[in-house]
Amino acid sequence: MPHIKNALIRYRIIDRMIRNPYKTYPSKSDLREACEESLFGSTYGDHICDSTIEKDLFAMRMEHDAPIKYSRKHEGYFYEDPDYTINDIPLSEDELESIRFAVQTLQQFQEVPYFKEFGSAIDKIATRVAVAGTEGNETSAFIGFETAYSSIGNQWLPLLLTAIQEKKTCQFTYASFKSGIAKERNVLPVYLKEYRNRWYLISFDLEKSDWITYALERMDGLVVNEAQHLLKEAFNPSSFFAETIGITTEKKAAERIVLRVNDIASKYIESQPLHSSQEKIGTNHFVLTVQINEELIRTLLGFMGELQIISPAHLVQTWNERIQKQLSIETHGNILWN
Repeated sequence: MPHIKNALIRYRIIDRMIRNPYKTYPSKSDLREACEESLFGSTYGDHICDSTIEKDLFAMRMEHDAPIKYSRKHEGYFYEDPDYTINDIPLSEDELESIRFAVQTLQQFQEVPYFKEFGSAIDKIATRVAVAGTEGNETSAFIGFETAYSSIGNQWLPLLLTAIQEKKTCQFTYASFKSGIAKERNVLPVYLKEYRNRWYLISFDLEKSDWITYALERMDGLVVNEAQHLLKEAFNPSSFFAETIGITTEKKAAERIVLRVNDIASKYIESQPLHSSQEKIGTNHFVLTVQINEELIRTLLGFMGELQIISPAHLVQTWNERIQKQLSIETHGNILWN
């Protein structure tokens, strides 16, 4: 991939050199030096040789229809069509459709504070491929994305990302939904994760000497300290969340959970697995190996009336208690419980 990327960068440099009105007819040596300087900061030819430039010129002619000609009189290269630029390479309809879909996906993040700086770039791409405002080709009329109606806490994203990159500690006050009491936290932030339209910070709490996950919407007064803190081992998000549904991880082993569902729920769960460990073990029976947390229970509650937990026994008990509470709400109206 880096090799391909460098080739594309060289094509753009060559294109810019050939179109330069102040220095026309660049020689092969001129092109090589320009590429060398832009990519490696030198002009000595240690990284790019003349044969590389020759291959680039050939590729530009064959793959991008570049009208490159050589002038013996001026001993340099020029475009037979003076209006040509490699930046105007036409895209196929399939390529355009893929870009339209990608832009539509990116546009849903434009109102998130951290991503607003990319807004103009997204708009340029959208305009370039005629995504927005083109009659009969408005993808938003055919594609919809889940939208968050609140962005509370998203203002902390830039500061936290900077702290993570620079390995700096942070301080903030935090009030959990359960206690509602704001407490001072001193942490080393290591990872940001979005889950169901909410952002969470995975951090090493310096006072508790433990990994703690904090919701950005419940933070206040965030300050990034100058002090750095280095962990003994680098944080690995893949292994950290390997046995988890959602964002809550605990110091306990994953458990084997057996579910029985009806025919309709079986099709949903089979087509969209609840977890990477999911296996089907007979008709309408599934097994997962995950930590039991609140996100798991809430996910399973989405199938209430269609799903039965077979094991483990303590999860069956928790499940039945939650079902009874839910039925109490439906029978008696709104009630409060701890």
